[in-house]
Amino acid sequence: MRTVNRVASLLLAVALALGGALLAVQALLVSLHRPVSVLDRTGWYDTLTTTRWRDPTVRVVAATAVFLGLAILVAQLRRWTPVRLRLDDADGWHLHRRSVERRLADVAGAVPGVRRARVQVRRRDGRWRHRVRATGDPAARPEVEYAVRQELRRLAAPATGRIEVRLPPRGRPA
Repeated sequence: MRTVNRVASLLLAVALALGGALLAVQALLVSLHRPVSVLDRTGWYDTLTTTRWRDPTVRVVAATAVFLGLAILVAQLRRWTPVRLRLDDADGWHLHRRSVERRLADVAGAVPGVRRARVQVRRRDGRWRHRVRATGDPAARPEVEYAVRQELRRLAAPATGRIEVRLPPRGRPA
């Protein structure tokens, strides 16, 4: 979403800069008592005063603007998965979420009897939440949780509560 915001900001900045430059050129021409040929005011005025709501072009443009605005609003209000996870609120250090997920998956997959480990890390209310899904022996759950906690300590991650570990036996979907 950050990229979309940057592109939208860039487009708005370019439009405002062009509009300001156009206005400055027109003001300069007026102050020099030259003919104003930058903006055709009568053409704009005629177009805007003769256009009616019944025109199909007006309705299509209005509907497109409404749907685009609603899509942008929904995209801004949606909770996106964070790219970075803060280590501590005081110092400003952070880790990249995907890197943490890969490291925890490697550690969980290294436990004997565990295969195809996948880890999801989310941060809500200032706490990290971990979900480990792997295929293997359900009795290995404590070892997987211990290995994940040790790796989190190594990463200097904030204290975590419960780590959700799902270890269905082989042949059953995770």
